[in-house]
Amino acid sequence: MIDREPTIKVGILEHRGEIRGVFEAGFKVQRTVMVEGEFHAQVDHGVIAVTEAGGREVSRGTVIECIPQGDASFLLRDVTIGIQFHWERNENQRFEGALRLIVGNDGLLVAINVISVERYLKSVISSEMSADAPLELLKAHAITSRSWLVAMLEREQRNVGVPARRSIESPGEITRWYDREDHDRFDVCADDHCQRYQGITKIISSGVQKAVEATRGVFLVHEGRICDARYSKACGGLSEEFQNVWESQKIPYLMAVSDAPVMHSPINSEESAHQWIRSTPVAFCNTTEGRILRQVLPSFDQETTDFFRWVVRYTQEEIQSLIAKKSGIDFGTITALVPLERGPSGRIFKLRIDGSKRTLAVGKELEIRRWLSKSHLYSSAFVVETEGLRDGAPERFTLRGAGWGHGVGLCQIGAAVMATMGKRAEEIVRHYFRGAELKQLYT
Repeated sequence: MIDREPTIKVGILEHRGEIRGVFEAGFKVQRTVMVEGEFHAQVDHGVIAVTEAGGREVSRGTVIECIPQGDASFLLRDVTIGIQFHWERNENQRFEGALRLIVGNDGLLVAINVISVERYLKSVISSEMSADAPLELLKAHAITSRSWLVAMLEREQRNVGVPARRSIESPGEITRWYDREDHDRFDVCADDHCQRYQGITKIISSGVQKAVEATRGVFLVHEGRICDARYSKACGGLSEEFQNVWESQKIPYLMAVSDAPVMHSPINSEESAHQWIRSTPVAFCNTTEGRILRQVLPSFDQETTDFFRWVVRYTQEEIQSLIAKKSGIDFGTITALVPLERGPSGRIFKLRIDGSKRTLAVGKELEIRRWLSKSHLYSSAFVVETEGLRDGAPERFTLRGAGWGHGVGLCQIGAAVMATMGKRAEEIVRHYFRGAELKQLYT
């Protein structure tokens, strides 16, 4: 395991023909030219050209390093956040640390922020959580995020990194799962596919500063290795197991947990799934208290209000068109959506789609969520209801669901409620990561 603080490379922008931004104080470009103010970068015959506001070219090369002098920061314009999710939008964002510009495999620009892990975490916690969130929640999140990040770095150093996508296809089944994007030019992206990171765009509150500093170098550890600590927005009352979302291996500290002060039985049948999802059980993440949600959710996440139990409705024409567009497969008229395998949280990780032209099973949970929504369903923990019948096929489909996200590991809203109940950060992470211990690996 590590014994000193690493530096991380964060991909901020990709696939751009040009990048515009501002060096808000002095930056040394390629260690020689001091630049301040507006800048523009574009690819010219496979080489990056960087110009100042007046149009003067200040550097040209395949890799451009921009190093801050003192506490200088930089701003990038039109950074896309929430990519392919229902809250996708563009923002101008501000960052500490160095800026590296490279040419990607597609011949377009990539912007990378090079920054220390602890400074990175202050932004991640501020980006994932509201500045007003309880201190113990912020500390628990810092430990969780730090553990996931460095576990991923160590996995790569051992040459056992997980590819961005695994795909197993046969005539009757498609199984795909997604982990950290397969970034060969940087360690993590800045979006929800890795960890939400928005630099210092938002003011990093004193609470976040205190939470990260109080837990500096503290990790979740299991059997001598840093835990691959996952988290999602709301588990829906029961957390999911790792192997049902990603590669098919059980991880002892990422097993199903009842997100409640009482024990809930895991889902083990379609009948129990229907009962669970149509109920509103006692759960930490079963809250509509505005004060708590404002504390834990950034402003655009607060647009999502029905995360614990939700409903999506489609007509036959809508679901037929949607599945064809998202899967690239013409199923014809959709006659049934049949859950074949569920995890203990109720999340489906194998779903059969019956159509007049094609029948196919699809998994795992994220692929199911992508095929059944213009962006992503909140989760794959849903039951299917149909109405009407025309030429032997339902006229309408209703999906009743539970939770927001993959549901593995720490439940962010559940953890927030635990913190407001007076639970300490150590209690919170031990609740979600059973069998893991806390260990400080550097100071």
